[in-house]
Amino acid sequence: MENYVALLGTKGGPAIRTGSTNPTSSLLCLAGQRVVVDCGLGVTRGLVDQGMALKDLDQIVISHLHSDHYIELGPLLHTAWVAGLRTPVVVHGPEGLSDYWKHFLASMQYDIAIRVEDEGRPDLASLVRIETVDPAQSFAIGPLTVHSMLTEHPPVTCHAFRFEGAGKAVVFSGDTAYMPQMADFADGADLLIHEAMLGEALPALLARIGNGDGRLMHHWLRAHTLAADVAKIAAKARVKALALHHLIPSDDPAFGEKEWRDSVAADWTGTFHLGHDGMRIDL
Repeated sequence: MENYVALLGTKGGPAIRTGSTNPTSSLLCLAGQRVVVDCGLGVTRGLVDQGMALKDLDQIVISHLHSDHYIELGPLLHTAWVAGLRTPVVVHGPEGLSDYWKHFLASMQYDIAIRVEDEGRPDLASLVRIETVDPAQSFAIGPLTVHSMLTEHPPVTCHAFRFEGAGKAVVFSGDTAYMPQMADFADGADLLIHEAMLGEALPALLARIGNGDGRLMHHWLRAHTLAADVAKIAAKARVKALALHHLIPSDDPAFGEKEWRDSVAADWTGTFHLGHDGMRIDL
């Protein structure tokens, strides 16, 4: 298995519109291990489009409990199950994720019971284990060592993740306000995948959404990172490559690749990837 990251959904926020990208999800392939990182809307199709057999699903990591990062976790697991899953899946994530899974199973209990009885499938609940991430302790996913760090994403608890294996290191920022300490967490990584937003595009985005108010703008400004600040983190961390992910906005035709590249140019001159759905970044 080659070492790479596939950005399956690159949109920041849960809404989709005509022509927009999908909310956040990624696939990390490293040291022979596949790890799904976040499960926004569209993750199941994104994995299939990358050539992954859903019955091979075995490791998922969820950064936090905002819908654009976990709304399709249950549907992904259920779809993998009806596609032939019969081996265990471990889901690593924040406290509260087990409640989501319990209630998803309850919402689908009629369908699941029928398929167990009528089709002879194994019990779905018995195949899935939810593990709560403790930022004070690293954990293993097969040959990978995974470190986590709490980010600044009020009012929600969110984790950044650093995956190390096969002599490589890949860091996912999760959702976060500008954190200078992210540079220490990402130090020397082969790839930093960091959320980003364009400040000049936010007023038009707020108007387009239409059912939020100044509190939504306040959330963006206190809980997410401007692309220019991401560039500062990448430069200080001396990462080998930077990818912008969870783009806010990702679907405004008035703000394209030029604007994003210009936003990081003052501090980042290294290898740069502007995330789009289906992008594969080799490690």
